[in-house]
Amino acid sequence: MTDGYDAGFLATPLPMPQPALDVRELAYPRFSVLLDPQRRLAAVTGVNIDGERLLEVSRTGDWRLDPRIPAEEQTGPDVYARNDLDRGHLVRRRDPGWGEPDEARDATEATFFYPNAAPQAAGFNQSKELWLGLEDHVLAYAETTDQRVSVFTAPVLVDDDPPYRGIRIPLRFWKVAAWQGPNGLAATGFILDQSDLVDTSEGLLAAPPLGAFRTFQAPVSDIAEMTDIDFGALLDADVLKAQSARPETWRALAAAHDVIL
Repeated sequence: MTDGYDAGFLATPLPMPQPALDVRELAYPRFSVLLDPQRRLAAVTGVNIDGERLLEVSRTGDWRLDPRIPAEEQTGPDVYARNDLDRGHLVRRRDPGWGEPDEARDATEATFFYPNAAPQAAGFNQSKELWLGLEDHVLAYAETTDQRVSVFTAPVLVDDDPPYRGIRIPLRFWKVAAWQGPNGLAATGFILDQSDLVDTSEGLLAAPPLGAFRTFQAPVSDIAEMTDIDFGALLDADVLKAQSARPETWRALAAAHDVIL
């Protein structure tokens, strides 16, 4: 079951955001990864979440390379060995885990392919309450409609990311969640900054006391400019853009209830 991201999942058709660069498109159960083979990391991931049919699936699956593409185009286990780097899920393990039990288990296990991982400082990835809970917060908000959300996530890949073991460690991550609101397609964007947690100058990842991660709600247009990705209809669907009384600036988040929806 490798149907991939479904552009018709919401009432308003929504294709995946498209990077300007050449990517490898990899379909998995209910999600897709657009992999940058030069950076060996995802440029975009997209997942469909049916909140009404989500199941609690036990954690199974081991991180593994995707055999459909060359190993040298993936960031594999060597990058994560003997350091403070975690294999950070881009598509969360539980997000595609809905529907029939067998389908849900297969989908959650598919999130353990390395193209769906990105190096994240341990102090960031283990602080899950905010960043990893944003999808849940948007799902809860969408309960008044069809409880369906499409989420796009990836690292911000820029040329001056610090080098480490043959790759470059991304210092920021972005996320855009989209749902069908009362007035049509709605979306909001987020940025996570792990710059204060990463120091590769000595060939090692810094321990968390160096700093902390920061999470922001940010205009989708800013994310598009940072990443050179075409977000299509998501730009006009941005709820921050619709908040005409509020400036379109980055909003630092301390808890999920700080998010404007």
